Amino acid sequence: MPAFTTLTSTMLPLPIDNVDTDQIIPARFLKTTDKAGLGESLFADWRYTPEGQPRPDFPLNKPEYRGAQILVAGDNFGCGSSREHAPWALLGYGIRAVVSTRFADIFRNNALKNGLLPVIVDRPTLQQLFSLAAEEPTTTITIDLAAQTLTLPDGRSVTFPVDAFARMCLLNGVDQFGYLLNQLPQIEAFEASIPSRVNTRQPAP
Repeated sequence: MPAFTTLTSTMLPLPIDNVDTDQIIPARFLKTTDKAGLGESLFADWRYTPEGQPRPDFPLNKPEYRGAQILVAGDNFGCGSSREHAPWALLGYGIRAVVSTRFADIFRNNALKNGLLPVIVDRPTLQQLFSLAAEEPTTTITIDLAAQTLTLPDGRSVTFPVDAFARMCLLNGVDQFGYLLNQLPQIEAFEASIPSRVNTRQPAP
């Protein structure tokens, strides 16, 4: 997966609390095990009419927010059932980071494992971001993963927490399996340093 170091982008505002994973990617799209094309189904029930036409009032369909790589969402984002397809759909659309005041634990873990960065900020900062995105959609913010900071246009920076192992993987552009593969030379060297052991167990009578 691509490394996440520093991201400067406009914002896609979604000021809705308790957005669950079935709203992020409805269950009918979970039959696939392939990530390709899931971005088109992101927020499908909110994004399209029953006839499949884009709803002009939904943020993803507004031209001023196209190209934004940072989703700014309401409290408790990603709640509900566990599904890895949720971060897949967000990444497939082009979102690299989600900013909220709180994330559901399973969603947060799935996001980090797939290269999507969840950024937790306090409520006043979140409200400021919503206001900035509504007043001037071209406003950009910067997320620095190494420093664990989000910097606003006025220069103010706020820090956010992130698991140390997940942070290291994101900075290096590897998932957990990739990290283990990178340790293979050290693992093989350690195994080679251990003398063969004789099985001293007595055979069963």
